Amino acid sequence: MDLYNLTLQQAKDKLAAREITSVALTESILNRIDQVEGKVKAYLSLHKDQALAAAEEADKKLQAGQGGMLCGLPLSIKDVLCTSTMPTTCGSKILEGFVPPYDATVVEKLKAADSVLLGKVSMDEFAMGSTNENCAYKDNVPENPWKAGYVAGGSSGGSAVSVAASECLGSLGSDTGGSIRQPASLCGVVGMKPTYGRVSRYGLIAFASSLDQVGPLTKDVADCALMMNAIAGHDPRDSTSIKQEVPDYTAALQDGMQGVRVGIPEEYFGEGLDPEVEKSVRSGIDMLKEAGAEIVEISLPHTQYCVAVYYMIAPAEASSNLARFDGVRYGKRDLDADSLIDMYKQTRSQGFGDEVKRRILIGTYALSAGYYDAYYKKASQVRTLIKDDFAKAFSQCDVMASPVTPTPAWKLGQKSGDQLSLYLSDILTISANLAGTPGLSVPCGFSSDGLPIGMQLQATHFHEEALLRAAWNVEQQAGVKDRHPAL
Repeated sequence: MDLYNLTLQQAKDKLAAREITSVALTESILNRIDQVEGKVKAYLSLHKDQALAAAEEADKKLQAGQGGMLCGLPLSIKDVLCTSTMPTTCGSKILEGFVPPYDATVVEKLKAADSVLLGKVSMDEFAMGSTNENCAYKDNVPENPWKAGYVAGGSSGGSAVSVAASECLGSLGSDTGGSIRQPASLCGVVGMKPTYGRVSRYGLIAFASSLDQVGPLTKDVADCALMMNAIAGHDPRDSTSIKQEVPDYTAALQDGMQGVRVGIPEEYFGEGLDPEVEKSVRSGIDMLKEAGAEIVEISLPHTQYCVAVYYMIAPAEASSNLARFDGVRYGKRDLDADSLIDMYKQTRSQGFGDEVKRRILIGTYALSAGYYDAYYKKASQVRTLIKDDFAKAFSQCDVMASPVTPTPAWKLGQKSGDQLSLYLSDILTISANLAGTPGLSVPCGFSSDGLPIGMQLQATHFHEEALLRAAWNVEQQAGVKDRHPAL
């Protein structure tokens, strides 16, 4: 077996047994990147020397019987997380070449766990998009490893591709409206959005502060649990971080679903759902039933308003968060401007892409005098109703099961001229961000075209273990875990 095809847990075991070295593992993955990166285009920046130096240090620790829980394991990082030794661009020209003076807390945790950081992977600019086509670096728009010319999903498309193509053993992404779960589903990997507040957002460059959450993308459910063990926990530097004990997530991986109620939201299986997606997800639900779960029908009556609410709240928060990118403190500055106001205007006009400008304009309008009550305030009120839907649903079930996306991956450029269609592709994932609850995508099948299909599992706040247990049982029965894209 090629070393780059190992899972995190398999590699961890082999490293502990001295069957392989971290240097050999890292070299295998770097060679893999050389072979396939031209096809999949996952990385915005690759740092081979840093990675090999970290691998050498990891081998010394392993030889001495030391090292953290991810010691010697090569990972990639979404380019929205601050890294003090690598550029952090958010997929935007306005931050081209920017190297932060500090690491995000989750990056600190990965380093403390002695992992090997390979580089930064592609993303939609400032995490705004569903296909990764909004990346400002057009030569680095990822392609789906399962089918050339098809989207990888977004905004964590580079993270999903790097994992699916075995260009790393695991990755960190961010999820504002489905940006971990959606590309995970389209690329056939596992992706988790933890409960809001479970993982530190310090050093995550904000898109929408009340929605953003950092989470792992991995080859299987066990690896997801392992990475959650490494990154979860309270951070005093993040005012939204929750002081709550972190369990051992790997202990949640157990066979059987006896005593677990799985809710099926009727609104998630309506018009527009691809028949092959529905068939695969229904099959996954049957697997949970065979494992002992009780299947119950539930309703989330305000689902129809989720997209409208999200596209008021997220752009409003983005318009505020992105005001700091003005050419004064860091990043791009237009040097030909004749005045301070012109410098602001020209820097932002040149540095931001079309989708970022679109959302800033929408958000600024929604917050403006005379429109705040009609738009942002009303959206916030309906958000409360959506949260209430989830609270009621989770009084009736322990886990919800549904599709992640209405369709499998589509061709690059197919929806680029239809923004509403792109926004609607997130309709099944947005609600978890609005409610602050955890969600997970686990592969459950393939379309007739050979494209992966994911199943979404959701639970109430801080019940990630319930998601991992359910995903583990689906994974064991689905028979798709060991399939790899033919690159």
